Amino acid sequence: MKYSRLTKEQFEELHQEFINFLATQSVTADEWENLKVNKPELAETELDVFSDLIWEGALNKAEYLEHFSPQHMYLFHLDVDNMHAIVVNVKNDKDITTQEGYDWLRENLMDENVEFLQADKEYTEDKNLDKFKMIEQGAVITKGDLYRYFDKLIN
Repeated sequence: MKYSRLTKEQFEELHQEFINFLATQSVTADEWENLKVNKPELAETELDVFSDLIWEGALNKAEYLEHFSPQHMYLFHLDVDNMHAIVVNVKNDKDITTQEGYDWLRENLMDENVEFLQADKEYTEDKNLDKFKMIEQGAVITKGDLYRYFDKLIN
């Protein structure tokens, strides 16, 4: 397994896609039930393969990632050749993961306690795995509104 298995909730959400996935392998509903009971290791493998397919599709489409911590906002544009990062550092005790802290940041972007950094990072040989590792560390796939806002603000 390359990524991680989908959660029970994700499998429920993707129920129809999983049925279609099994159908492409000529596995009927009855055969699936039989596999789960009599060959659980094979059923587990099917779940893992499906999970990797879903992750691969999502990671191929991902263009932006965001990760928030109390004093940092990491915004990434996932370009073809590399990742462009904008980092917003809050150099005081404001916690931007709270509504109050986030509101403070919005109202004080030009405050001396707010610092903007930019960097580019090359992908390794497996750019989807690079993206996945960032998600495992807490980043979320977004539409890029915050990235574009800060990109315009500082460039």
